[in-house]
Amino acid sequence: MNVADAMTPREDVVTADLPGTRSDVLEYLQERSFSSVPVVKPTDNGPEYRGLISRETLIDQPDEDQLVMLMQEDLPTTTAETALEDVARTMVEEGARRVPVVDGEFEGIVTVTDVIHAIATGDQAAAGTVGEYASENVNTTYEGAPLPVAERELSYANVPYTVALDDDGEMCGILTEVDIIDVARIVEGEEETGDNFGDQDDEWSWEGIKAVGSRYLPTRDIEIPAESVGEFMSDDVVTVSVSTAVQEAAQRMISNDIEQIPMVTGEQLVGIVRDVDLLEALYE
Repeated sequence: MNVADAMTPREDVVTADLPGTRSDVLEYLQERSFSSVPVVKPTDNGPEYRGLISRETLIDQPDEDQLVMLMQEDLPTTTAETALEDVARTMVEEGARRVPVVDGEFEGIVTVTDVIHAIATGDQAAAGTVGEYASENVNTTYEGAPLPVAERELSYANVPYTVALDDDGEMCGILTEVDIIDVARIVEGEEETGDNFGDQDDEWSWEGIKAVGSRYLPTRDIEIPAESVGEFMSDDVVTVSVSTAVQEAAQRMISNDIEQIPMVTGEQLVGIVRDVDLLEALYE
């Protein structure tokens, strides 16, 4: 199976055009739950791919408004003729959830979800069980933690999810980057820089120079609600066991529109399997 068989063609891809602003991309990410948006520059010969803007970048750089300054340029691309196993390997090794398909011009995009869908339908063979690819290292947080704290935990752990634990330390829900992006908003403000010049009585000031008042610079920040994780997490958690087949896990991801599934033994949390983990089943 090749990339052409799984990818989303150009006409169906949501893109951001240069020049543009962060507001356009934030709207796309909130409406479609994308992890990133391709940036293209319209030309007489068709759209020219320039880079990607991720949801992490929007949160980490709240003061930047211009797309050209927000986009990541040094990211892998692929072609329509590339084998799906090869692009899956690239996704795992490069940490790329969306790989633009470029052959002279922008032709479309292939995502981790596209590959998972191919596994789920059986179009792409993937043998093995979840236990072979799941991680025992699970990112967790307390369900009562303020959402801004949980967002920082995701950022520091460099993962797009956290499993919420209740007062007894038991799994009670899961929170993702998408949940946070859905309720985040950009807040405009001002920051006082202080007096432009020293006071006229300052012994170091030049004669005739007086303070002319404070200067204010416009600022922009991401505001995340302060309510607890429990208010925003999903408490209807889909799980798998160590012996769940890779294809079945992929089917659960697609049918529930999720990117990771906790792995349990009985009711005990023992690991996590992310969609990108299942991609390893294609080439190992």
